[in-house]
Amino acid sequence: MQRYFLYLSYDGAAYHGWQVQPNGDSVQQRLMDALATLLRQPVEVTGAGRTDAGVHARLMVAHFDSPSPLDVALVADKLNRLLPPDIAVHRLRAVRADAHARFDATARTYQYYISTAKNPFNRAYAFRLFHAPDFGRMNEAAQVLMQYTDFTSFSKLHTDVKTNNCRITRAGWTQADEDTWVFTIRADRFLRNMVRAIVGTLLEVGRGRLSIDGFRRVIELKDRCKAGTSVPGNALFLTDIAYPDDLFVG
Repeated sequence: MQRYFLYLSYDGAAYHGWQVQPNGDSVQQRLMDALATLLRQPVEVTGAGRTDAGVHARLMVAHFDSPSPLDVALVADKLNRLLPPDIAVHRLRAVRADAHARFDATARTYQYYISTAKNPFNRAYAFRLFHAPDFGRMNEAAQVLMQYTDFTSFSKLHTDVKTNNCRITRAGWTQADEDTWVFTIRADRFLRNMVRAIVGTLLEVGRGRLSIDGFRRVIELKDRCKAGTSVPGNALFLTDIAYPDDLFVG
């Protein structure tokens, strides 16, 4: 049995998120169906994380097992022929038998896009604001995130995780063009809805409704009700996942 990491990207607009759903289409299900067709047997696929409904991935990683070694370039090409246009496989890499796409990831990076002007070409992939917030103040508040590890205030309620601790190593806003700003955040792990809740709360700072100290108190209170409203998922992208080099074979 050979385990493989599969690197893919997808436009999440048509899906109820990454994870298999009983009553909705998912990226994971589409991938399992394509692999089952190709390998002629049921295939379990485990992703590096769960993106919510409508959220996109410029890079997602998943693992699966094959009963025999695969021609990775050929399999990637055949999968792309089987998968719909909004899911693309970029490559496969052989890994150790115990390698795990989720638990062995050392860091994940997300980006959230905000547009301060009407733009018909990015309306599906950016959150439109009608009044530009103070991005300088929002960047000050973002630096506060790296001083904490418990992010209960930004977590979806009643999840099945054992801890709400995360180690954030990067958080900040950059201007991509005249009308577009991007929030980039990197951490060892993320909670359900965490990035969207953080962005929504940072916008409260940028609109002058919450001070930097107030943002700090939101984190310390460990109460989701004290944080801002979650922003829409269509402007959120999973962009990178890092792994130790010793997981890979050859």
